[in-house]
Amino acid sequence: MTILNPELIQALQQAGGGPVTVVNPQTGIEYVVVRADLYQRVKSLFETDDLSSEEKRLLLAESGKRAGSDSPEMDEYDDYDAHRP
Repeated sequence: MTILNPELIQALQQAGGGPVTVVNPQTGIEYVVVRADLYQRVKSLFETDDLSSEEKRLLLAESGKRAGSDSPEMDEYDDYDAHRP
C-alpha cells in the first residue's frame, strides 16, 4: 500500500531516515512511521508470543551469557559496592 502524500514525503526526507510521528486527524491517534529495516529489528517487541515466563527468563539468561555476563571480569562489576571508596 502506498499512501505517501507530499507532506509526509517531505517529513520523511527531513527526518533523514529517522522516525516521523503522524496524527490521524479523525481520531487524534498518533502513529510513528519508521523505515522497514528498522521496524524488522524491533517488531518482535510488538508481537504477541506464546512463551511462558520461565521460557522468557531462560532466553534472557542465555542472551546475557552470550554477552559475557558469566565471565570472570563481571565479578568485579557484580561486587561493585564492595569496591566503592
